[in-house]
Amino acid sequence: MNTTKCRILLKAVELGNITRAAEELGYTQSAVSRAVADLEQEWDLPLLVRRKDGVFPTSQGAELLPSIHALCAAERALESQVAGLHGLTQGTLRVGTFASVSIQWLPTIIKEFLALYPGIRFELEGRWEFAEVEEQVRRGEVDCGFLGLPAREKSLETIFLRRIRVLAVLPPNHPLAGAQYYPMERFCQDPYIRILEERDIEIAHIFQEEGIRPNIQYTVNDDFAIMAMVEQGLGVSILPESILKESGRRFSAIPLEHPRFRDIGLAVRRGEPLSPLARRFVDHVCQWAREE
Repeated sequence: MNTTKCRILLKAVELGNITRAAEELGYTQSAVSRAVADLEQEWDLPLLVRRKDGVFPTSQGAELLPSIHALCAAERALESQVAGLHGLTQGTLRVGTFASVSIQWLPTIIKEFLALYPGIRFELEGRWEFAEVEEQVRRGEVDCGFLGLPAREKSLETIFLRRIRVLAVLPPNHPLAGAQYYPMERFCQDPYIRILEERDIEIAHIFQEEGIRPNIQYTVNDDFAIMAMVEQGLGVSILPESILKESGRRFSAIPLEHPRFRDIGLAVRRGEPLSPLARRFVDHVCQWAREE
């Protein structure tokens, strides 16, 4: 039984709206719809009636609601009891991270984790470079850290979480804004906006491997400055898809001519036992990544 999907269903019924349920839970609208559809398929029963004014439980769904509530309540009670036995009722988790994970992933992850372990405090250590996160984990300054894979530091144990596309980012009125891909040679023509090379060595490696010298016109120190400048038509750039979501900026993001990806993982120190709290958080992140 996937209780995460059950909790999503309960929230959709409570709010009567898929979009509002997604916003409150920190999921996309499609993820909420998919979770409900998965339950309907698994149980071979229609659970929600979808109308213009919202969603409502079917007669079968309404009959199941008390049991679903009881199941989710029992899970919370069990988790709380287990947490007490492991001493997880209080404590601090130190997590190394970087911008896109801090914005797109961690709010949802932390909210779900605190629902199970409300007495836990988080200290998030944000860094610009993956190498800095690696160093934090190696030194024991954080319990675990999000970073790009493969890690360069061999003393770390890493867990793959998700593969992210790396996209060309173009002004909304760019002639290739609706194209299937952005030709690599075009970076030699269009004004290119780059981030400081030491902050994203991976992008520099793309150009090296392609044998391309981009037409660099601007150098900035963060991804958000790049998006603002692209929106104003000052040039093009390359950014991971995860940082682009819900940015509020107007631009076009299309695949590169030769598709590129960034693998994101979670790292801990190799050969050293994790505290029960850190182990529970790592397991929670891995489960979240699988379900997403």
